Amino acid sequence: MTIQITRLSDPAVRAFVTAVNNHDREGFMALLAPGATMADDGTERDLADWTDREIFSSHGHMEVENESDGGRRLIARYTNDTYGEMRTTWSFTVDDDGRITRFETGQA
Repeated sequence: MTIQITRLSDPAVRAFVTAVNNHDREGFMALLAPGATMADDGTERDLADWTDREIFSSHGHMEVENESDGGRRLIARYTNDTYGEMRTTWSFTVDDDGRITRFETGQA
C-alpha cells in the first residue's frame, strides 16, 4: 500500500516527490538550497548529473510506502527506464527556509 503524495508530512519532501513524479526539473531545482548535496548508496554524487541521469532522462517515479522522522525519511518503490523498479530509502535534510540541503538515497 502506498501513501498518497498529498498526505506526506513534510512540505519540502512532498514537493520533491511531486516534482519527481511530474518530471518537473525546474520545480525540482527550485526546492534545493544553493550548494545542496546528495549521496546514492553511500557514495557522494554530483547532484546535477545524478538527477539528470537517474530521474529526468530516465523518467523516474516514486511510490512512497512509508515515512518516518517527521516525513523526512521515506521507503519508496522507485522506478525509472534504466533500472526498472527497486525498493529504496530516501532521507532529507531541510533548512529553516524549507529548502532541501541534502538528500540521500539507496536500495532498501
